[in-house]
Amino acid sequence: MLSVLSMGIGMVGFMLIEGYTAMEAFYMTIITISTTGFGEVRKLSSNGQLFVALYIIYNLVVVAYLVSVLTTYIFDGELRNLFKMFMTDQEIRSISGHVIVCGFGRNGSKAYHELRANGARVVVVEQSQELMRAVADTLGHEQVPVVFGDATTDEALRQAGIERATALITALPKDSDNVFVTLTARELNPRLKIIARASLKTSESKLLRAGADSVVMPDEIGGSHMANLITRPEVIRFLEMISGLGPNKLRLEELGYQDMRPEVRNLSIRELDIRSRTGATVIGLKPAEGQFVVSPSADTRPAPGDVLLLLGTDAQIATVVDEFRLR
Repeated sequence: MLSVLSMGIGMVGFMLIEGYTAMEAFYMTIITISTTGFGEVRKLSSNGQLFVALYIIYNLVVVAYLVSVLTTYIFDGELRNLFKMFMTDQEIRSISGHVIVCGFGRNGSKAYHELRANGARVVVVEQSQELMRAVADTLGHEQVPVVFGDATTDEALRQAGIERATALITALPKDSDNVFVTLTARELNPRLKIIARASLKTSESKLLRAGADSVVMPDEIGGSHMANLITRPEVIRFLEMISGLGPNKLRLEELGYQDMRPEVRNLSIRELDIRSRTGATVIGLKPAEGQFVVSPSADTRPAPGDVLLLLGTDAQIATVVDEFRLR
């Protein structure tokens, strides 16, 4: 823009002051800007000489400014940030089966870290570049795949690969924005699993009608949690262990029938002997059709579509994966 403006000033000046033709003015402008030192079209008047002197000073200022901008891009990391954004965009284009997290506030960042801890691939959609820069300082070398934009727009969700994603978490501050994200996401990917955050109870039904599979109300959960710390403190401490908040954290894991090794698929829970072999405990069974069964009978045989729920430490769950899950 500054270069175009400089060209315009030069041509207009030479044409008005010296009476040059457009071609002559263009030639004089180019040799003045480039400081090549070729001869003048014809001898300049005193006014023309003054104009050329001021014009050269102006172009020196422009060049100095452009150099400072370029230096900022190189040494302040802007060029590196642009390169990172380009590489991140290329990475996002290549992945599928990932989870999209809209909003990287308190709830969104917690969801991101929990998903990453469980090995899920996650893409974040966030408007604030300052927020993500602050987050990058705390994460060290971990690179967060992020799309900078408004999550309520089709463009931002498509850039995050919504057509290839398996799930979406919308944790934006405003319930209305979460409703809009849910509507847009459901339209772009009807198979998507959508988890939405809500602040108001009245927003829950709207989010479900918009296409959310589940609605989470952090404020309500927090209030119940504080009350239960008084009425049922040990139960809450146990739940905190399951959630990974306590000092001796436990882990819940799913083991689907289709994920089991062929040689153990037809065995009963008693014959699987998960407790003795790994230390983990079978605490529930989700049949392919029907409600959860808590503490299923030891004689129960998982059928196609069933999912066992296991509880144990990280080491115990890792043993379950090694011994029972398909590789």
